[in-house]
This record gives sequence, structure tokens and C-alpha cells, in this order.
Amino acid sequence: MRASNVTKAVALALSVAWVAGCSTSGSSSNTGETAGSNNGSTQGVNQGSGVSGSSMSDVANLQTVFYFDFDKSVVKANGFSDLEKHAAFLAANPAAQVVLEGHADERGTREYNMALGERRAKAVSRFLQVNGASGSQIETVSFGEEKPQILGHSESSWSQNRRVELKYVSR
Repeated sequence: MRASNVTKAVALALSVAWVAGCSTSGSSSNTGETAGSNNGSTQGVNQGSGVSGSSMSDVANLQTVFYFDFDKSVVKANGFSDLEKHAAFLAANPAAQVVLEGHADERGTREYNMALGERRAKAVSRFLQVNGASGSQIETVSFGEEKPQILGHSESSWSQNRRVELKYVSR
């Protein structure tokens, strides 16, 4: 019983230290790498992109389709910059709304691909929220394999179908 309490105390202390370390600002030396697991978490994402994000023209030319590796829901580093700018826009414009559409390739069962598309959309949602967007501005939806971008049965087709599309909506 006593060892359990000590373990809990150590876990709590480590959690507090981790949160304190994550909340430190002023350093732009983060590399912006993603966690290597398939849970869609991100690390070191707030790099200070220097974008005010105040108007729609700030985000009009940004990437809105973000691709994923096979059977993964981890946001790739090559999309970080544009996602940070989308987050800055959302943070500066609380009335702005986005829909994140998660997709998968045709491999796997329909149910699995629906769940994978959802995990991918939620990974992008978490990334946006970590970088300043509000959860109330973001809606996630999964289409699984139902709306392929490219028809075909090859890796080049499949790689284009493993994606999340970010779409601004007016309400």
C-alpha cells in the first residue's frame, strides 16, 4: 500500500515537472518533431511562426491537405508550418470555423478505415488546439475510404488518399 502511494507521488511530481517544462515560452529552438507512436500526439510544435493570422488572405495560400503514412495518425513535420498558421488565424478569429475531414486508403475494413480517418482528423485538431485554436472552432468528421482523392490500387494512389482535408466553413 505504501509503495503505491510513493509511486503515485512520484508520478504526480513528474507530471507537474513536465507541464512546467512545456509551458516555458521564449525559446524557439524546438525542432517540431512528432511522437513516433500511432496515437496522433505531437511534441515541440509551438515554434513562433511570426504570422499574425488576422485575415483570410493570411491562410488562403496555405496547404489544406495533410498526408499520413500507412496505418498512422501522426501529423507529419512537413505540415507543421502551415498548420501553425491555420491555428494562428483561428486564434485571431474566434468566429472562424473549420471542418477536418479524415480519410484512409482502401486497405483495411470499412470500420477500421472510419476509425483511422477519425484518429487522423483528431490528430490535426489536437495540433491546431495546442497552437492556439479553440476546440469549439473545430469539427472532425471521418470518411474512411469512402471519398478517395485518387482512384487506383497502387501505393501512389493510396498515399494520396491517406489524408486530412482542412476546410473553412461559414455559419
